[in-house]
Amino acid sequence: MYAEDVDRSEALRAPLRDAHIRRRAELAAQGRVVVSGPLWDSDAGQGDYCGSLLVAAFDSMEEAQAWADADPYAQAGIYRRMVVRRVNTHFLAQESSS
Repeated sequence: MYAEDVDRSEALRAPLRDAHIRRRAELAAQGRVVVSGPLWDSDAGQGDYCGSLLVAAFDSMEEAQAWADADPYAQAGIYRRMVVRRVNTHFLAQESSS
């Protein structure tokens, strides 16, 4: 999942951050997260967030889309654009080093 925030999203993110992070932590505890985190707006000069990235294992695209749609940030309209796609993980760092 790749998501871009609406402009000046920090104030919108703040009250929902704990719920957003808790959902990702639950997914990680299930061993399903490959990578997850906020995207930084490098042009802002102050390190503002401008979106989110999640690479995780789901049983289907429908399950992945439903999970993404239920995210507190998505439901609050913080994401201007959200894209869910399948990722080919043939070249994970830990696998390529062995």
